[in-house]
Amino acid sequence: MAGALNGNDFFHEATIRICGSLEIEESLFNCCSYIRNFIPVEDAYLAYYERDLSALRLYAMANEESGRRIDLHVSLPPEVRAYVEKKGEPEISMVNEVGDHPVLGQISKALAEPEFSALIMHLNLGNAKVGTVAFAARGKNRYSPDHLRLFAMLKEPFAIALSNSRRYQEVLDLQELLADDNRYLKDELRRAAGEEIIGADFGLKGVMEMVRQVAPLASQVLLLGETGTGKEVIANAIHSFSPRSEGPFIKVNCGAIPENLVDSELFGHEKGAFTGALSLKRGRFERANGGTIFLDEVGELSSEVQVRLLRVLQEKEIERVGGTEPVKIDIRVIAATHRSLERMVADGRFREDLYYRLRVFPIAIPALRERKADIPALVHHFMRKKAREMCLPGIPVLAPGAMDLLMASPWPGNIRELENGVERALILARGKPLTFDELASASGRNEPATLNTAKEEVLSLDEAMSCYIRKVLELTGGRVGGEGGAARLLGIKPGTLRHRMTRLGIPFGRKASG
Repeated sequence: MAGALNGNDFFHEATIRICGSLEIEESLFNCCSYIRNFIPVEDAYLAYYERDLSALRLYAMANEESGRRIDLHVSLPPEVRAYVEKKGEPEISMVNEVGDHPVLGQISKALAEPEFSALIMHLNLGNAKVGTVAFAARGKNRYSPDHLRLFAMLKEPFAIALSNSRRYQEVLDLQELLADDNRYLKDELRRAAGEEIIGADFGLKGVMEMVRQVAPLASQVLLLGETGTGKEVIANAIHSFSPRSEGPFIKVNCGAIPENLVDSELFGHEKGAFTGALSLKRGRFERANGGTIFLDEVGELSSEVQVRLLRVLQEKEIERVGGTEPVKIDIRVIAATHRSLERMVADGRFREDLYYRLRVFPIAIPALRERKADIPALVHHFMRKKAREMCLPGIPVLAPGAMDLLMASPWPGNIRELENGVERALILARGKPLTFDELASASGRNEPATLNTAKEEVLSLDEAMSCYIRKVLELTGGRVGGEGGAARLLGIKPGTLRHRMTRLGIPFGRKASG
């Protein structure tokens, strides 16, 4: 039957079936269903040799009923590995008794098939070994030279199909790895956002209560506060506590995007929309679909962009630059600014309708000078964080009086300035206690802050110290010594702190509990 067959027709029909799918088990089954009319094939296998494992890996197989992906490793003894790895082995061979072939003998044991015949073909693309294809039929002497000739015609189609399938599987594996990394990074970001809200139970307690109230809802949030107060951290917390926490959290610094690029960055563009638009690009709003977009410094947007942002909030859709069809999006908008949007509205620099769309639920974040009780905890948090980043052998301690300087500073740059100050002190300390001497120098150059004596009572030094120690004790839950105790936060010895507490009449230990 094989002798009367037109070779070109056979090659054409078999190749269509071999290369018809990236699922190699499906291709192998379809191919064998056709080839079985001309060559006896009860089982077909695709395999490749894994040198590192000293084993032959059976990758896929097909029989008369179906094709399926398998993952069977057949360990090869040293003498068989030497046979496989030598260059003189024929690329195409016919074996009518498995006992005559060292590798097939091992496979026969693994598959519990004591007697079969086989056609074997080693596949190469260029100089690269791709794998091996084998046809098997039960019994001896099942194959003839005519079968071998037809089988040899399929060398290149099988090599291409197996190579494509393995690369396709690598892409799928990488996609799964990327998805797993993405899940891990999201967990890390959520964990970091929760850990870095220092003062959540003290200076930021009111803010965090508002965060927990609004997070489960879909309402727009407007974060108000000076530069450096941690608006991004609060925005991240709202996202993390919301039903959208599994979706993306996209940050946009509205003041950092050049005017000529803002449309493309926010809304994306179609291929060919302008010179240099070589492919379709999704904008920040589209990338935030299913999640949250954080518009930092929203007061920096131009009036033209404000109009388009208003449409996004009203219609829940965007239009790419150069596009003709609107793109529906499902996002939550959190905006932030250090500017007075009310004054900008009055001056005509910010749209009133947009302002009220954004200001559904405003949250004012206090400046650091308004939450000074959080400074000790923030300082020690930044000391640990920066020591890790700088690969320091340990976490330095504060020099006596250093915390007093930190508490006395006005911190116009807020938490960001404090973080930078801690990093600068770590660099200058060179392993010694942190002094923050530059704060004393700066305060000496500046005019002292003016106290409004008509409204505030001037405290004595002892009264101020007593008030401060009590606040730190509240922060540590009354703990004086040990890790996380008030003495560690204040940078002094526990005995020294207890002595001062006794002198100032501050109870501790059993006296405090009593």
